[in-house]
Amino acid sequence: MSPTPTPAAQLRAEHVSTTRGGRPVLRDLSLTLTTRSRLAVVGENGRGKTTLLHVLAGLLAPDEGTVHRTGTLGLARQDMPVAPGATVGDLTTAAAAAPARALHDLDRATADLADGADGAADRYADALDRATRLDAWDAGRRIDVALDALGACTDRGRGLATLSVGQRYRVRLACLLGARHDLLLLDEPTNHLDAAGLDFLTVALRDAPGGWALVSHDRALLADTATSFLDLDPSRDGTATLHTGRYADWQEGRHRDREAWAQAHAGQVAEHQRLAAAVDRARGRLSTGWRPDKGTGKHQRQSHAPGAVQALRRDQQALAAHRVTAPRPPVPLRFPDLAPRPGSPLLTADGVAVAGRVPGPVDLAMAAGHRLVVTGGNGAGKSTLLAVLAGLLDPTAGRVHRHGGVALLAQESDQLPADRTAHQALDGAPAAGLLDAEALATPVGRLSQGQRRRLHLAVVLGSRPDLLLLDEPTNHLSAALVDELTAALRGTGAAVVVASHDRRLLRDLADWPRLHLG
Repeated sequence: MSPTPTPAAQLRAEHVSTTRGGRPVLRDLSLTLTTRSRLAVVGENGRGKTTLLHVLAGLLAPDEGTVHRTGTLGLARQDMPVAPGATVGDLTTAAAAAPARALHDLDRATADLADGADGAADRYADALDRATRLDAWDAGRRIDVALDALGACTDRGRGLATLSVGQRYRVRLACLLGARHDLLLLDEPTNHLDAAGLDFLTVALRDAPGGWALVSHDRALLADTATSFLDLDPSRDGTATLHTGRYADWQEGRHRDREAWAQAHAGQVAEHQRLAAAVDRARGRLSTGWRPDKGTGKHQRQSHAPGAVQALRRDQQALAAHRVTAPRPPVPLRFPDLAPRPGSPLLTADGVAVAGRVPGPVDLAMAAGHRLVVTGGNGAGKSTLLAVLAGLLDPTAGRVHRHGGVALLAQESDQLPADRTAHQALDGAPAAGLLDAEALATPVGRLSQGQRRRLHLAVVLGSRPDLLLLDEPTNHLSAALVDELTAALRGTGAAVVVASHDRRLLRDLADWPRLHLG
């Protein structure tokens, strides 16, 4: 029997606005979650996705607006404080508390009914209905199944503090999924999950009896489960945009909205420029254009003057009244022209191996326009191989020959200078639509993970390589930006090698040759 959500369970936010660190992150946002909701909250880092979940859950009070909650609510935060002495059993017991209470109340009502107590029939009916809705008899088994499927610790006596961060997260997620709340708020729930765990989470969300709102960079999870998308990225009117439909519908709607925004901005700017040019022409006519030829009468000068002055005033008034109301739209990702001569050899690797890290031997040849996807489990040597190809690590066997410029986007961006601004770190390279003016003026050490990743990519592209080596390129990037990046990789004239676990990226690059390690 499947649990049934509480009738009329709902979470409703009305005209919510929130400022964090002096910067508005949510503006006049209204949203309703029901037990049928399958909502993905999307946007770049820093746009307020986590803040929104915390406001909806009641952890953070909005600066303006209200939030109304009915029914049971579960929250998976990105951080997970651990109380001293807390155990796995504490989490599982708390997760099963509501079903346990329902069964306890049903037992008492059953006894009262047998004793013929007054009102026992009504109490029994209510208790049975509540236990049935929660499928309370199966709660413990559901939690056990979730713990096993997510690879989480099943030892109820194990202290949470003794578990790894990933283990703690998996225990907490299993408890949330097993408890079957009316509504779930999930912040990056795919962190620390392996392929089997991702598959279990996908099915659990798709078949959930209650509703949920999900923040995730995992495009495969979003595509497989979500039926509506709340986009917190900048919009023409400055508010969040709700797209109804699946992942492809959101992509299409976002593209359509951005095109309309860009056209509106360009049209208004062009009209402003036209009006400014008209003022310049009218001013020019007033100073020179209406003057009569030398030797003509003074009355001609006098007859032309009022009309020229009036025309200037009309044009000045039109210019003053015109407003560019559409803000400048974000610049999309732009790859530089990376186009080595087609077919020219760029890199060859002959019998490459790294003791204890890349068993090898690896043989490959990359020429302009070539594509390659490197796959393999954790520890198979994907990152090591890319470092060898880039010349950052010497192989213990074999040789690598490079005949063109090679650039590596490593998994982490720690090598960027923390005390310099992003603009200084670019050292004259274009931002490629990856960073806005505020981010460019910010010291690298104060940028978010996503912003540092964008900066690192801009630096790599700015070197104009013939061969791009990308190690987990989707890390810390939003779904929309990864879509742009994928399209750019497919279209660039440079050779490209990608190492990734990203399920959606591997689907999108399914037609590229594969090199599997391990």
